[in-house]
Amino acid sequence: MVPLEAIVPAAQNNINTQFILLEKGKITWDGQNKMCLGLVADKTAAVHLQLWGEECEAFEAGDIIRMENGIFSYNKNNLVLRAGRRGKVEKVGNFIMEFVETPNLSEVKWVPDPNNSNKYVQHSVISPHSRIFPPIP
Repeated sequence: MVPLEAIVPAAQNNINTQFILLEKGKITWDGQNKMCLGLVADKTAAVHLQLWGEECEAFEAGDIIRMENGIFSYNKNNLVLRAGRRGKVEKVGNFIMEFVETPNLSEVKWVPDPNNSNKYVQHSVISPHSRIFPPIP
């Protein structure tokens, strides 16, 4: 399991991590597919999570979720963590998990690593927190 702070954008399904779902947005439709965004976090960072199809109803705020073979990449100009076709997400508990809301890795501008064009590095912070889900008071 890797902490959220260690994930970087990539076109590979290789992220194995665990987090708590802090908030879930409303369900929208992308063609014939249901989709919703959530805000997830662990004790190191937060990130936007994209849920598809049945995943939208399977999880609620407070659920602790384990992701296997996830991907952190751009989908329609939004940088999101998602299971994708090869990964899976499952509920493993609820409510009790240490977390932080900043930094939000979806609100960071990433650029190609000058030493390795197959990797990305953080360039600047667009916003210290989620612009979609305001911080919890």
